[in-house]
Amino acid sequence: MEEEDCILGLHHITAIASDAQQNFDFYSKVLGLRFLKKTVNFDDPGAYHFYFGDEVGSAGTILTFFPWPHITPGTRGAGQATAIGYSVPAGSFDFWLRRFEEYNVSHGQPGEKFGEPCLSFFDPDGLPLEFVVAQTPDPRTPWTTTEIAADVALRGFHYVTLMVASRRGTASILTGIFGYALVNQAGNRYRYATDAVPTARFVDLVEEPGSKRGVVAGGSVHHVAFRVRDEATLLHFREQVLGRGLDVTPQIDRQYFHSLYFREPGGVLFEIATDNPGFMVDEPLAELGTHLLLPPQYEKRRNQILAHLPPVV
Repeated sequence: MEEEDCILGLHHITAIASDAQQNFDFYSKVLGLRFLKKTVNFDDPGAYHFYFGDEVGSAGTILTFFPWPHITPGTRGAGQATAIGYSVPAGSFDFWLRRFEEYNVSHGQPGEKFGEPCLSFFDPDGLPLEFVVAQTPDPRTPWTTTEIAADVALRGFHYVTLMVASRRGTASILTGIFGYALVNQAGNRYRYATDAVPTARFVDLVEEPGSKRGVVAGGSVHHVAFRVRDEATLLHFREQVLGRGLDVTPQIDRQYFHSLYFREPGGVLFEIATDNPGFMVDEPLAELGTHLLLPPQYEKRRNQILAHLPPVV
């Protein structure tokens, strides 16, 4: 497959939170991610859309949230992304365990997945997260804070875990369209990888036959986005998805990237998103995340939207 026709690993993952301030505090202060963008949900401008990641919002580091104050908790099950795996440096677990205790973060004890050290924990809404020490050292430059130095800081995504009742249909999309290959298996966990990029390149399928469908709500992943270079590649993959008989949206302008969406056969909502134009399209690098930025169609309603949104500091 030519590079321009490749899926380049994970682009971003979007989840649902309840309290906006709580969400901001956990990801920017406790975990030390950069707060990249404060905007609104394009389909519900009365609610925020937060973006967290590395210094510039590199694809493969971007975690975004829709904070809906009155959202009910979701339930984990089939047709859902059930864990987000972040790459962290070797030797960092002791730091994070101390920090989790300091901030009352619910967590498990260190274990392993496919021979890689793994530490599971939950955000304030119950979203499952995992820190992983990759077998190959992660070369990405992390965002650091006064409390979280480079030798412990998050590098970006390592994998996302999807739970499915049957892996057949989901695997057919990963291998038949996205260019992934099955690289490992342990019990009912199957790891798929792309060789197109060195990081943010794994998808784990956990097959649970007969499992109930999950409910996507508070503390759940809303969708998983895969990365392509540009709009031409995006439209190439749109044709590939249509060729499988799946419903797929037209190209949609999301201000910081262009996207299309479809629900893969296992039930997970997939997005394919472009690298361009990026997060500096409406805010300089030094000021990322410091303004409430609205898409042009909502700018005339700024005062009304501001009056409805809770303050976040």
